[in-house]
Amino acid sequence: MKRYLLLFGLLPALLLNCTGSRTTPRTDAGTGDKQLADRQSGKAPQVVEQLDIAKVWPGHPVGFSLLTHPPHQYVAYYDQDRHLTVAYRRLGQNRWTYQVLPTRVGWDSHNYIAMALDRNGHLHLSGNMHSDTLKYFYATRPHDITSIRRMPGMTGREELRTTYPEFFNGPAGEMIFAYRDGSSGSGNQIYNRYDPAQNVWKRLLDTPLVDGEGLMNAYLKGPLVGPDGYYHLVWVWRDTPDAATNHDLSYARSKDLIHWEKSNGTPLRLPITLATAEIIDPVPAKGGMINGNTVIGFDAQQRPVITYHKYDGQGNTQIYNARREATGWKLYQATDWQHRWEFGGGGSIEAEVGVQPVQVSRSGQLTMAYKSKRAGDGLLVLDPTTLKPVQTLPFPVKTPPALLNAETLFPGIQVNIREDDNTVPEPDSRYILRWETLGRNRDRPRQGPIPEPGMLRLYRLR
Repeated sequence: MKRYLLLFGLLPALLLNCTGSRTTPRTDAGTGDKQLADRQSGKAPQVVEQLDIAKVWPGHPVGFSLLTHPPHQYVAYYDQDRHLTVAYRRLGQNRWTYQVLPTRVGWDSHNYIAMALDRNGHLHLSGNMHSDTLKYFYATRPHDITSIRRMPGMTGREELRTTYPEFFNGPAGEMIFAYRDGSSGSGNQIYNRYDPAQNVWKRLLDTPLVDGEGLMNAYLKGPLVGPDGYYHLVWVWRDTPDAATNHDLSYARSKDLIHWEKSNGTPLRLPITLATAEIIDPVPAKGGMINGNTVIGFDAQQRPVITYHKYDGQGNTQIYNARREATGWKLYQATDWQHRWEFGGGGSIEAEVGVQPVQVSRSGQLTMAYKSKRAGDGLLVLDPTTLKPVQTLPFPVKTPPALLNAETLFPGIQVNIREDDNTVPEPDSRYILRWETLGRNRDRPRQGPIPEPGMLRLYRLR
């Protein structure tokens, strides 16, 4: 049986007991008519370049990182001995330079890798953390991975229980680093800002952005820059490490990442707590909502549309879209499924449902893609006024189907795909990583046999 997993790509459906994906802000105004037409026709991209990078650890999936900034390209991964490793090449060349870093991954699928380049070409990297001491690496020379060094920390505060590293750009192009301080069910979101002139990190905010007050933590999606110029942020609260205890879909926005407000412009005092947050949908714990499957899209009027899933009145799992309208948030049911995805427990879990953001074409057509193990995959065309599905099209083809077929003949093997974090996209082409591993195992060591290390490959698609 063919098994595959889209890892840290457009579908945030891989590590649904953690954040699962990076939150680099970008403007997601719409797909454009040509892209929508390609989706409708099922047109698949073609491989125009393929390069072997290195053999990698096959025991469990964990997120690698691909960063393209022409003419430079970086790949961060865990090698066949589990060591965190960085590979570098100049575009157009087939030779990689490698740098092994002093940290090894265990069995935890939360321990993904994040990379970024500052404006001077220095590489910043963080990863292999799940409520652990901050692991932060810095290249002391521009575009030279042999100069990467582990730094003792960033600010020296709240760096002993870190998870979910994220690099992204602020309103003025400054580099921001975000992470969770604490643990599942009890943690705060921290933001640092990089000063390249002094080569130091400082707190962006004097207080955590959100605070579970020792009773819960927030799993955030965003901040993402919308077509309206705001940074949009959504999150669910989690009471315990049990994935079933997600509740209360929440929202905030900001122009500068410092001053935050509700969707009606009411200022929010930081840190935001459950009592002060704007609640989009008060989904209760064990109500069928999970972190990672809460995504931000926009309609033709630049209104935010939040896509997520929860149980309906009959207890079945359904996808919903929440849109900010004149009178507040309005909820629209997008599916009418007759089954229930029952999930819970700790550790990384296998996803049965995945959602993508609502997007708009130049003609005003709204689309929303989804994946479901029981209902199949599809692309819903939504009525722009009612958000009701008016047509179901094939799921968008982002990867050549042949790449999703496992090469390794080993029970339980899956294909992992990682999209590019490119900061300067190349015209008419994009890069992906592909590698094979066993599936996740609730972040516990496997007792049975492990396949031989497989090849991590880079593909350029057009």
